[in-house]
Amino acid sequence: MSDLLGADTVSLWPGVPPGGDGVNPQLQVEERSPDPQKFHDRTLSGVARPSLLVVPARSPTGAALLVVPGGGYRGLTIDTAFSVAQRFAQFGITGFVLLYRLPHEGWHDAANTPLQDAMRAMRLLRANGTRHGIDASRLGVLGFSAGGHLAAMLSLRSDTEPYAAVDAADRENARPAFATLLYPVITMLPPYAHEASREMLLGDRPTLAVRRAYSGEHLVTPAAPPMFLAAAADDPDVPIENTLAMFKALRRARVPAELHIFERGGHGFGLGSRSQPLSAWPGLLLNWLTDRQQLR
Repeated sequence: MSDLLGADTVSLWPGVPPGGDGVNPQLQVEERSPDPQKFHDRTLSGVARPSLLVVPARSPTGAALLVVPGGGYRGLTIDTAFSVAQRFAQFGITGFVLLYRLPHEGWHDAANTPLQDAMRAMRLLRANGTRHGIDASRLGVLGFSAGGHLAAMLSLRSDTEPYAAVDAADRENARPAFATLLYPVITMLPPYAHEASREMLLGDRPTLAVRRAYSGEHLVTPAAPPMFLAAAADDPDVPIENTLAMFKALRRARVPAELHIFERGGHGFGLGSRSQPLSAWPGLLLNWLTDRQQLR
């Protein structure tokens, strides 16, 4: 998979991933760009061996981001994630793009499969921080859309154990130091659930109790990490109420949080274009991280 983006990779698991006995999805790459010669817009599915794509910082500060692609739990929109990781690498933040397994591809404990990979990634990075030149206390997560849901689950359920430990790295804390959620899927409950993501993660007929158990706004406690949230008010896919519900829950629990709602931008805006006000979000995030002493 590193050939797609020319990046070094770090494998997450020393052998077969949890719940992978007899499971062998085939890697698929879908190109959605109307002009691939100018830019790529690729979606991955069939990830059998989850890994991290390493995006080295130009002048490392020790800060790092686990970057989680979106894609509705149906695929991984890797080019958006990689371009954002590259942008922050210019400011001394080392990036690690998470290529995680998708829940509907035959894995046992399907709903927790993406979380298993996200938690393992955080633990590996903490265990091997010096090797990558990062400060484990300044390791955050950034997720888009359904990747924002996974980033939220990682932030809010890091005290759970969705897989059995495989080595010493699994003694590390999986909680990120901070979380950035961009146009995130948050709730799995009606009326504001993104039902396509819900179906991919939880199946056709989950109970209300199961839906609630995977709804971020109901999982926030004072132990949650500080969060930065951004979305567009005209998002036609994931209702803006997802972002607002998360911000409300964070405020109720007195967790530090910053919220930016842009008037226009739709869904999946990534870095945006220079003509769009929402293209300011990377700078706003850098300011927030500096204010929180995550950048030095």
